[in-house]
Amino acid sequence: MFDSLAHLVVRRHKLTLFTFILVVLIAGGIGSLSFAKLESGGYSDPKSESAKAAHYLSDTFHVKDPGVVLVVDAGRKLNDSQVISEASALENLIKAEPGVAQTLSYWSAGGVPNLMSADEKAGFLFIYTTPTDFGSVSEIGKRIQAKYDGEFQSLKVYASGGGVVTNAINNRISKDLALAEAISIPLVFLLLVFVFGALVASAMPLVVGVSSILGAFFLIYLFTLFTSVSVYALNLITGLGLGLGIDYALLIVNRFREELHAGKSVEASVITTINTAGKTVFYSGLTVFVTLLALIMFPLAFLKSFGYAGISVVTLAVAGALIPLPAILVMIGRKIDKGVIRKSAITPREDGRWATTARFVMRRPVPIVLISLIVISILSAPIKGIAFAQIDSRVLPSSDKAAIASQLISNRFPGEEGSPIEIIIPNSANESEQIAKYLDQVKSVPGILRVNPAQNSGDVLRVTAIQSMPSRTTEAAGMIHAIRALQTPDGTLVGGPAADFTDSQDGIAHALPWALGWISLSVFILIFIFTGSIILPIKAVILNALSLLATLGVLTWIFIDGHMKWLVGDFTQTGTIDTGSTILVAVVVFGLSMDYEIFLLSRIREEHVAGKTNTESVATGLQRSARIITAAALLLAVVFAVFVSSGVTSIKLLGFGVAFAVLLDATLIRALLVPALMRLFGERNWWAPKSLRRFTLTH
Repeated sequence: MFDSLAHLVVRRHKLTLFTFILVVLIAGGIGSLSFAKLESGGYSDPKSESAKAAHYLSDTFHVKDPGVVLVVDAGRKLNDSQVISEASALENLIKAEPGVAQTLSYWSAGGVPNLMSADEKAGFLFIYTTPTDFGSVSEIGKRIQAKYDGEFQSLKVYASGGGVVTNAINNRISKDLALAEAISIPLVFLLLVFVFGALVASAMPLVVGVSSILGAFFLIYLFTLFTSVSVYALNLITGLGLGLGIDYALLIVNRFREELHAGKSVEASVITTINTAGKTVFYSGLTVFVTLLALIMFPLAFLKSFGYAGISVVTLAVAGALIPLPAILVMIGRKIDKGVIRKSAITPREDGRWATTARFVMRRPVPIVLISLIVISILSAPIKGIAFAQIDSRVLPSSDKAAIASQLISNRFPGEEGSPIEIIIPNSANESEQIAKYLDQVKSVPGILRVNPAQNSGDVLRVTAIQSMPSRTTEAAGMIHAIRALQTPDGTLVGGPAADFTDSQDGIAHALPWALGWISLSVFILIFIFTGSIILPIKAVILNALSLLATLGVLTWIFIDGHMKWLVGDFTQTGTIDTGSTILVAVVVFGLSMDYEIFLLSRIREEHVAGKTNTESVATGLQRSARIITAAALLLAVVFAVFVSSGVTSIKLLGFGVAFAVLLDATLIRALLVPALMRLFGERNWWAPKSLRRFTLTH
C-alpha cells in the first residue's frame, strides 16, 4: 500500500498536489458553514433521570429555568417605598427587553421571603427568556449584564445566572485564546526554524497543519448534520492540527534528509521516506485515532464533540503528511535545506548525544528504572486528594462581574432559590400517604433547607426543594444520591441543576472503564501489529498510565491544593478540578504519548530488523528519533503552555496539563525508562508466539 502510494505521488506529484489543495480549499469553504451550527452546551446526559424530569417540567408544567438572575441590592429594607418604586421600574424595563418572556422578583411576587437575602436588604429578580438554547440565552445574558449590571437609581444591580456566566466564560476564553495564539504562533515559528535548521523546511508543518485543520472543519460540518457539536471543538482542531502537523512533518522531513544525504536521488528518497516514516505516521495516526475515539463513548455531547474533532483532525493530518507533503518534497528536492539557519540540524548523525545517553542508561538500567519510578511516585502522590466537579462561575477570575455576582448570591442568600431540586411523581393520585412520608424523609436529608408545597398537573405531582450548597459540587451530588436512595413512590424522578450535575458525573464514571478498556486493548493490538512484540505494547500502556498518574498528581497539587500560582497565574480554589477538562487532558496526552512511542519503536525496530543487536538498535533508534520526539514535544508544549495565561481555570488546567505531560513523556519516559527497560528485557522485547506472528507488519 505504502509503496504504491509512494510511486503514485512521485510519478504524479504536480497533479497530486494540485488536487489535494483544491479538495482542501473546497472542504474548508464548506466547513466554515459549521461555525454557525456549533453549540456552547452539551454538559448533560440526555438519557439520565434528570433529563426525563426536565421533559416533564417543560411539557407538563411549562417550567423554565431563569436565563438571567439579577441581585438587586437596596442597602436598606426591601419594603421601603422608594425601593419598591425603583425595583418595579427596573423590572418593567427588563420586561420590555427583546427575548425576555417574563420576570419574577421579590417585589412582583408579593414579598416572598424565599427571594430575599438573609440580611433582608437584597432581593432576586429572575429573568425567563423566550429562546432556551445556550447561544441565545447567552446573548441575552450579555445584553442584560451590559445594560443593568451596576447602578440603577439608588439600587446596586448584580447580574448572574446561566446566560451571564456562560457568556462571561465564552467571551473570556475567546479573548484568552486570541492572546495565546498571538504569543504562540510567532514563538513556534522561531522554534521551527531552529529545529528544522532551514527556512524552507520549517514551513513544512504548515502543509500538514493547515490541510488537517481545514479538512477537519468539513468533517465537523458533516457531524453537525446529524448531532450537536460543541463550539470548543474548534480549539482542539486548531491546537491538535498544528501539533500533529509539527510531529509528522518533523518525521517525514527528517527521514527525507537522511535519504538525500545517503546519496539517493530525490525520487528514491521520497519513496523510501513514505515506505518508512510514512508507515510510521500512518500507524501513529491510527493509534491516536483509536485513543481519541474513546471520547465518543461518554454520554455528554461536550466530550463527544472533542472525539469528533480529534478523529477528524488526526485523519486529515495523516493524509496531509502522506500526500501533499511528499509531493512538495519531490518538487523542491534538495532545496529543502535552503535558507540555512542552523547547519547541525540539517545533517543527521549516526552517533551523538542521544545515542550516548541511551548507552549510559543501558549500562545502568536498574538504578535508572528505580530512580525514574521514585520520581513518578513523588509526582503522583497528590492524586489521593483529587476531586472532580464541573465548570461554574468560580472558573472565572474573582474580579469578573459574573463571578462577583455569583459569590454575592452564595454569601448573602441562604439557599439556591434559582436552581431548586425538582421532584416529579407521575401517577400520584392514589399514593398520597406514601408521598407525604417520602417528602418528610426528603426534608431530613442533609443539605435540604426547605421543601415547597406541591403542584399538581393532572396525575403528575411536582415538588421543589431548596438546598444549601451550589448545584455543581460534590456535596450536591452526595445530597442527590441520598434523596434517590430513599424509598420513593413508583416512577419518581429527581431533577434540577444539582441532579443534572450528578447524572453527568455518574454518566462519565460509568463510561470511563469502557473507554479505558477500549484504549488499552486497541493500542495493545496496534502496537503488536506494528512491532511484532507482546512485551512492547504492554510496556507502552503501563508507562503511559504512569505518565498520566504523574500528570494528574501534579494537576491536583496545583489546582486543588493551590500551589505554583506564581507560574500558572491566580485562580479560585474550589477543592475540585473540572471533570471534562481532566478527561480531555488524559485522552489527548495518552494519544500523543503513543504517537511518540510509535516514532521511537519504529526506528528501533527498523535497526533491529537490519541486524543490529538490541542494545545498538536502541542506541541508534534513540539517536535518530529522540531529537524529533523532544523537538515535537517542546513545540507542542509551547502551543499549550501559553493557555496558562487564560483567566479561566479549566483552560489553565488544559494548557498546563498537556504541556507538562508531553515534556515528561519526551524526557523521563522515552529518554530514560524506555531504553532502560528495553535493555533489561533484551531480545525478549521482540518475542511473540509463532501463531500470532502472521498478524504482524513486515518492515
